Amino acid sequence: MKSTGLNINFQENAWWFIIANDQILLQPQGDFIPYGNLDDLPLSAELVINKIKLGVYQSSPCYLVTLPEQHDLGFGEYDDLRFLLGRVDDLLFEMAGRAFQIKLFYQTHQYCGQCGEKMHPINWEIAMKCYHCEHRCYPRISPCIIVGIRKENKILLALHRRHQKSNNPIYTVLAGFVEAGETLETCIHREVYEEAHIRVKNIEYVASQPWPFPHSLMMGYIAEYDSGDIKIDQKELCSADWYEMNNLPNVPNHGTLARQLINKLVNQSGQQTAPLSME
Repeated sequence: MKSTGLNINFQENAWWFIIANDQILLQPQGDFIPYGNLDDLPLSAELVINKIKLGVYQSSPCYLVTLPEQHDLGFGEYDDLRFLLGRVDDLLFEMAGRAFQIKLFYQTHQYCGQCGEKMHPINWEIAMKCYHCEHRCYPRISPCIIVGIRKENKILLALHRRHQKSNNPIYTVLAGFVEAGETLETCIHREVYEEAHIRVKNIEYVASQPWPFPHSLMMGYIAEYDSGDIKIDQKELCSADWYEMNNLPNVPNHGTLARQLINKLVNQSGQQTAPLSME
């Protein structure tokens, strides 16, 4: 990543990821992310002087602009990043997630964790460096697994404490962070047993998804039930049970890896009824 500093091209069409107070500025139509050049958008040179290039989407550059507070720029409204899930192209959502992770990285690495001195951004890569002790930091990425488990024509779904809502509870598959020294497969076996007290077999990799809440990389799998009776970890879960694939409760929205795993298990079973959509 490289900051453009004073080198601002006012005629350049670009995607603008404008973040303030952990929310992103969204337009009410189209792809939601503001697009255009600085002459078309009410963005002053002062606001974008330290814009950061995130990458390229649809042949146009993408820039992160971090504001100290939510300025009324005369267009759009600020909203949570989750609003974009399932509403925009996956690549555009990933770019928005990248914007949030880069912002968090610079925000939380102002001082050296080794000697305590001030850190400084490096202008040719995404990194911060302490010139006192030469310690260098890169954005944190936390690997985790997420697994859909099948038992005949049923799926194991759990109500996580973080997902509990009195008016619209969301039931999803099991997930957990990879610990030091673990393989992904070892993590699956451990997390499933810790959270539900069952064993699984025939683990199959499906896909991965960056998950910027705040900085995870999720590796998605499906597996088959092997043995054991459900006994939940009450610190993590409110409940867990086997649900018939043609009669599922509210599940995660399209755009999530959890939904992709659930859909894959339903399709493999040959059931006719698709999972319910989350509102």
